[in-house]
Amino acid sequence: MDWNPQTLQFLSETFLHTLSPAPEPRRRAESALSEASYRPNFALAVLRLIAEPSVDDQIRQAAAVNFKNHLRLRWSPSSDEAAATIIDSEKAQIKALIVPLMLSASPKIQSQLSEALALISNHDFPKSWPDLLPELVANLKNASQASDYASINGILGTANSIFKKFRFQYKTNDLLLDLKYCLDNFSAPLLETFLKTASLIDSSANSGVILRPLFESQRLCCRIFYSLNFQELPEFFEDHMKEWMTEFRKYLTTSYPALEGSGPDGVAVVDELRAAVCENINLYMEKNEEEFQGYLNDFALAVWTLLGSVSQLSSRDRLAITAIKFLTTVSTSVHHALFAGEGVIPQICQGIVIPNVRLRDDDEELFEMNYIEFIRRDMEGSDLDTRRRIACELLKGIAMHYGDAVRSIVSAQIQILLSSFAANPRENWKDKDCAIYLVVSLATKKAGSSYVSTELVDVQSFFESVIVPELQSPEVNGFPILKAGALKFFTMFRAQISKHVVLRFFQDLVRFLAAESNVVHSYSASCIEKLLLVKDEGGRARYTSEDITPIFPMLMNNLFNSLKFPESEENQYVMKCIMRVLGVADISVDVARICIEGLASLLGEVCKNPKNPVFNHYIFESVAILVKRACERDLSLISIFEASLFPRLEIILANGVTEFFPYTFQLLAQLVELNRPPIPPIYMQIFEILLSPDSWERGANVPALVRLLQAFLQKAPSEISQGDRLTKVLGIFDKLIKTKSTSEQGFYVLNTVIENLQYDVIKPYISHIWAALFSVLQQSRTVKLIKSLLIFMSLFLIKHGASNVVDSMNSVQPGIFIAIMNQFWIPNLKLITGVIELKLTAIASTRLICESPALLDPAASESWGKMVDSIITLLSRPEQDRVEEDPDMPDITENVGYTATFVRLHNAGKKEEDPLKDIRDPREFLVASLSRLSALSPGRYPKVINDNVDPANQTALLQLCNTYNLQIGSFGLYMNVSS
Repeated sequence: MDWNPQTLQFLSETFLHTLSPAPEPRRRAESALSEASYRPNFALAVLRLIAEPSVDDQIRQAAAVNFKNHLRLRWSPSSDEAAATIIDSEKAQIKALIVPLMLSASPKIQSQLSEALALISNHDFPKSWPDLLPELVANLKNASQASDYASINGILGTANSIFKKFRFQYKTNDLLLDLKYCLDNFSAPLLETFLKTASLIDSSANSGVILRPLFESQRLCCRIFYSLNFQELPEFFEDHMKEWMTEFRKYLTTSYPALEGSGPDGVAVVDELRAAVCENINLYMEKNEEEFQGYLNDFALAVWTLLGSVSQLSSRDRLAITAIKFLTTVSTSVHHALFAGEGVIPQICQGIVIPNVRLRDDDEELFEMNYIEFIRRDMEGSDLDTRRRIACELLKGIAMHYGDAVRSIVSAQIQILLSSFAANPRENWKDKDCAIYLVVSLATKKAGSSYVSTELVDVQSFFESVIVPELQSPEVNGFPILKAGALKFFTMFRAQISKHVVLRFFQDLVRFLAAESNVVHSYSASCIEKLLLVKDEGGRARYTSEDITPIFPMLMNNLFNSLKFPESEENQYVMKCIMRVLGVADISVDVARICIEGLASLLGEVCKNPKNPVFNHYIFESVAILVKRACERDLSLISIFEASLFPRLEIILANGVTEFFPYTFQLLAQLVELNRPPIPPIYMQIFEILLSPDSWERGANVPALVRLLQAFLQKAPSEISQGDRLTKVLGIFDKLIKTKSTSEQGFYVLNTVIENLQYDVIKPYISHIWAALFSVLQQSRTVKLIKSLLIFMSLFLIKHGASNVVDSMNSVQPGIFIAIMNQFWIPNLKLITGVIELKLTAIASTRLICESPALLDPAASESWGKMVDSIITLLSRPEQDRVEEDPDMPDITENVGYTATFVRLHNAGKKEEDPLKDIRDPREFLVASLSRLSALSPGRYPKVINDNVDPANQTALLQLCNTYNLQIGSFGLYMNVSS
């Protein structure tokens, strides 16, 4: 795209139309830009348009946004879009123009170009753009000499974006080399700018207009300081620590009335700088404690004093949080003695913790207006960056070294808060909320379990005196935040509250499902769900169907009704509770009918516009567990369930609700498995769709489709044998086996074919199957592939006999069976894991050496002996001693992104079938088989064992003989003589 008046006019008009409120001209303009973006020098032309002063500022701003997004896609695109990459000559011209243009642009355009420059630097800086940093430094010096803070802040903002990578990337030699380059070139100019700006702030303290850009400059300097110091303490910064720290402390201790007195915006400017300073000193406290300790006392006092003046306004949260975080870091360090002084901990509790834990108007508003975000912060622990949580973290930090003092003071404070509430419950309800929050937030969780404990209060006593009154309140909608706090306590300490006490309040929990507050009915549902997971010693569930039965009808009614409240139509906590209750309760036929209709109705609604993937998952899990528990118990329910579910599943498939396809196929597999042969015609119609190659194109569907195909193979083997259906099934196997990411699924299909179809049916196809497997084995020999092959061969042998395995393989290529056995079966048998898989392969290998003429031939004695050795290794050694970590590296690119994810339904999983139910113990089977074989050829096998079996395995075999009171000829005697 050449730069000329016609190009200028085209781009100007097109960008103007992209701003049109009318959809049609806007779409045409966007389409024209998309088409033009593939032409060489498009990005360069857009950049020149941005630089053209005669063009309207609004058009230039739209062009700047387009330029940034174009670079994001085309500067260094993925390999499949390589043809759309910006050419090198165009890149060089862009890099030459962008810095001066950014510095001269208006603030809105400057911010877009700064982001664009950072995008380029992510790929090219410093190796492919060595001129960038010197250009930025030269411009910074010029702007600094002219006190041009618009340009200074543009340069610092760009540098800040470029240097951010040093915070997030792993420390590597390349990263450290890049960091050294940046430090060598930018450390001194940064300090020079920082100190000059500090001097200007001191001399301009009375002018808010002048101070604003100066404070923004210092904030950017602080963020760059953070990036350049993140990996390790640079020598330059260590040498000049005093200059930095002097100014940092000044910003924490000095007031700036010209800004702070000018309203919330002015306060925010100062707070942002102070928060950046707090993050810097916290970084030094965490990583450079020894070098920083000389400044620690002054900063601790400065931060403490500052916190006393920070109001509870949400606009000041970031400053409060970063300041408290610094004190928390100090409290957990070797310098914790700063908190040991008399009266310090009580002051912290009363002056910092309680004011920041107390509920604010903003918290109440969040509770009422955005329950999902409130729960995310309050219940799910994502509130580390809130005042409430960080204040409690400070107390936890101090308690690491001064536990008794903290517990004593906080316990007393809790009692004061509760007494205040008791004196006037209506006015002082926030005091009770504060007390409950302190107990819950300061509780300690036992590692690896859900058991929570606290030394602040006696849990049973606190529950009875503080929590129970809220649970028994007849008004479920009164003081909802207190109700939520009580339910949270109940949930948190569920394992410590004895069963007979909990059962007294089960009905109250069910009542709260009818509360209008989204948070309250969500917390009630969550509490019930988590109670049903509590285990006693020995792993027994504490609460069973008997405990639920008295309240079950009311419980299910209230759960489904709570999904009718505004904003709770897709409440994932309620849906998860429904799933959990259905997994525990005793479900009658009548209840099953009502539940499946309710779930099917919900399914029909979410199909229209799937929004909440967690809620959707729990709907399908609930359906799956209801199908599993109700239909297995009463097969007459299958037709009722089909009548409710099929119309919804048909909508999913017909309307292309692709995110629900894997769930749908798993549910269909469940229903197929529950049906008794012959399979109803409607399922065979689905089976024909299943055989279509188009169904298998989307990778995320494959595991679920395989699960459904297995169900058909298991339940309708005679129907599958008809026509060309088996040919199509094996075509699917062939397709799956050739792709690394689906090869295991291909074996699942093949194993099910071998297990469920007669050999006469399979025989015409067996040569094709072996040829496909040998072809894949030539191209890829991963551990996973080899293990899958061994399991298939073992299953084939068990189902259809050793001679069919050997003969069918050798018909493809003479002698290949022995080659495969020696090269793959014998050395890799020890890698097999899983109870059923181990039993299958061990017994198949035993039958091979005891029944196959190919192995019983004296010429194959060495192979026979080595197979015995492998079988003994498999059966006698623990898994960790025989299985190395799987060296196969997953191909990450094969499963990237939300849409490519297969989510397994836990409750619709395929039952693991043991194909050898009649054989109890593979070890006994091995010894008995060898004993019988040895009796047929006395004296032959002990020598083969002695020559080919590892001495440790010979000992293990002898022990097995003794265990099962069997002999392998004179093996034991032979071994003793040899040793």
